[in-house]
Amino acid sequence: MDQTDWKLLKEIAALEKTPQGAYNIRRNGALDSRFSTAHIKIVTKTEPGKQGIDIHIKPGTKGESVHIPVIITQSGLSEVVYNDFYVGENADVDIIAGCGIHNTGCETAQHDGVHTFYIGKNAKVRYVERHYGEGEGTGKRIMNPETVVYLEEGASMEMETTQIRGVDSTRRNTRVEAGAGAEIVIVEKLLTHGAQVAESKMDVQLNGAGASGRVVSRSVAQDDSVQMFYPNIEGNAQCFGHVQCDAIIMGKAKIKAIPAIVANDLDAQLIHEAAIGRIAGEQLIKLMTLGLTEQEAEDKILNGFLQ
Repeated sequence: MDQTDWKLLKEIAALEKTPQGAYNIRRNGALDSRFSTAHIKIVTKTEPGKQGIDIHIKPGTKGESVHIPVIITQSGLSEVVYNDFYVGENADVDIIAGCGIHNTGCETAQHDGVHTFYIGKNAKVRYVERHYGEGEGTGKRIMNPETVVYLEEGASMEMETTQIRGVDSTRRNTRVEAGAGAEIVIVEKLLTHGAQVAESKMDVQLNGAGASGRVVSRSVAQDDSVQMFYPNIEGNAQCFGHVQCDAIIMGKAKIKAIPAIVANDLDAQLIHEAAIGRIAGEQLIKLMTLGLTEQEAEDKILNGFLQ
């Protein structure tokens, strides 16, 4: 891998060298490198017509991580990849994914990733996914992630997904089914600029007694970009759910947020809230009195908002 590859890996997975633990690095539509551990096995899919990997995490695995970044530097490359995660009972692991595209050509570079998680009883997963695009070419950089999560009894998942910048178009679909006592926390952070378009749909089904779900969306839309959010939590048993959408709008951007909650059980407790607005003038003034320029103050506020 060259300097550009490592720059992308640093942006999407904080990698400056080969990661510790299990990993699978995909580069320009093919396997670049892979390593499995005694407790985490990564294998190439054998199902006809599907590219991707299966990740098997043994029951009781603790304190281990899996890195599965994807990088594309080839203009004109378009791929759909299917990754399935099988997390055994009582495991406690970190999974770091993400896609970076460096496009210097005139053709579109596109990565569509479908990640499906089967999380066993009382297992815990922390999942981080970052998307980033760059390159001086006129070709678009497109990423369409789809994430499906099945949580068994007492299982939990913390999911943090971030679109840093440089992605011309994204359609993000997330679906979760939570069993009894299961917990899902989703934090999505999006930045769009220029004429970029981002659409995010989330559907969280709280099916078991004592299940809980929280969805937090934070976004910044700049220039002429457009964002659309459709988060939904459905309570089908005694459960708790909370949807929160916060967005900052700038320039001539447009943002649509339509949170939804559906109660199908008398003991389902569900809450939703949404707020869209510009940067408060008093915030800028306060920082500028400390010696920052208006642009520096604006950047500081945005960085803090998307942390």
